[in-house]
Amino acid sequence: MIDTHCHLNDFNAFPNAGDAIREAQDAGVTGLIVVGIDEEWSLRAVALADKFENVYAVVGHHPNCVASFSPASLKLYRELWTHPKVVAIGEIGLDFYRDRTSPEQQAHALRSQLDLANELNAPLVFHCRQAYDELLSMLEARPLHPYLMHCWAGDAEAAQRALGLGCLLGVNGPLTYRKNDELREISRSSPLDRLVIETDAPWLPPEPHRGQRNHPKHLPLIARKLAEIRGIEVRDLVEVLDRTASGFFAKMDR
Repeated sequence: MIDTHCHLNDFNAFPNAGDAIREAQDAGVTGLIVVGIDEEWSLRAVALADKFENVYAVVGHHPNCVASFSPASLKLYRELWTHPKVVAIGEIGLDFYRDRTSPEQQAHALRSQLDLANELNAPLVFHCRQAYDELLSMLEARPLHPYLMHCWAGDAEAAQRALGLGCLLGVNGPLTYRKNDELREISRSSPLDRLVIETDAPWLPPEPHRGQRNHPKHLPLIARKLAEIRGIEVRDLVEVLDRTASGFFAKMDR
């Protein structure tokens, strides 16, 4: 199974990424997408992809980090896209929960990176927190493009809008949380081939590891929960999920 979103480039959480990758492989995780949040973390993601066969990189500026976003950032991401193991631009988006950057800064960086992805024909990975209406309205005004909404946390109405745009929905540890019935219902009722699973490690660990540091080796817990919700065997679920992830991150198969 493929962990479509993790941060092994967080060197404080993962001082030895090789150990984390081996533990994930032992748990059945065959591919890991390491996601950037700014220039430094994007370069770290690419370095890990260079070093480990089953690791791929996503490069871009997270909305909470766009105070450092500049034309030089776009230049770097354009250059990194030529790397054979850079598979998407992200994680970009809007975050109105935290106030580390202004809405104006976030919107500027988002539009710039959307335009870059269109230029490169690169899929996009989004971060969105308490800004689904604003983000979806922006995307609805643009031509359709391959989108993945990482760590889906919107309501059912927003999910229908996202699916109407052709988005994939990323589900992770919160799927297992006791008070997250709405996410479980969205995960049950959405087309199976529009879902992918992720850990977002080192954040958002699934039960029974909540409160601890998350790890890609915990991905099977999310797969098992989703299979239970969908009423299918885990192996059948993973076959569909991996096909969807490989189709979205098309450079993985080159």
